[in-house]
Amino acid sequence: MNPIVIIPARLAATRLPGKPLADIHGRPMLLHVAERARSAAIGPVVIAGADPAIIAAAEAGGFRAIMTDPALPSGSDRVFAALERHDPDGVFDVVVNLQGDFPTIDPAHLRAALTPLADPAIDIGTLVAPIRDDAEAALPSVVKAACAFAHEATVAPALYFSRAVIPHGAGPRWHHIGIYAFRRAALARFVALPVSPLEARETLEQLRALEAGMRIGCARIAEGPFGVDTPADLARARALLAPARPGEGGAA
Repeated sequence: MNPIVIIPARLAATRLPGKPLADIHGRPMLLHVAERARSAAIGPVVIAGADPAIIAAAEAGGFRAIMTDPALPSGSDRVFAALERHDPDGVFDVVVNLQGDFPTIDPAHLRAALTPLADPAIDIGTLVAPIRDDAEAALPSVVKAACAFAHEATVAPALYFSRAVIPHGAGPRWHHIGIYAFRRAALARFVALPVSPLEARETLEQLRALEAGMRIGCARIAEGPFGVDTPADLARARALLAPARPGEGGAA
């Protein structure tokens, strides 16, 4: 595999306007994410922006940035548009779609998202983390993945994703983490597909891939990163990333 990481970003956000450029200790949140992606050392990092301010911030931070059409409907569409412009010759055969609101993400998790693609039958790799309790499982904002890991396996096929509590019965449940490693051909096919019925019903774009017969593999991690969606989340990110005081350990 020859991966590239692309981070789609736009300023429009209902709950936290201007989110990618939110300041975290003197740097935009987007750059914290990009720096962690670079630390994963799986390939170059490109920012696919929908606004001139995002492009300017990315370039000021030393990252390659590509302006994409603000009218594109999703982050996946933005990632594909940036990929085609950055790499028209198809040098990179895997693209990691990383959301720009994971400022505390562990670089090892990006490497983990690639592991399902060791199976040539898998089109898309993604991540899941254990759901801790019934209260977490009941939250519609926590997307559940129906997958089952055999014995000590770290990768399992995804059978379905839902905002409902799935699967039924006793046993572990898995929280889907919205980071994707697409084979390039799979991403090209995915963005060309129309919105599918179950995707529209659950408002989960990964269901479009499953309905089209594409295969998604889930790699399990011990704990997922948290996404910044609200001012409270931003305050938490600032606390976790606060510079260490003399004599203290480093931040997350």
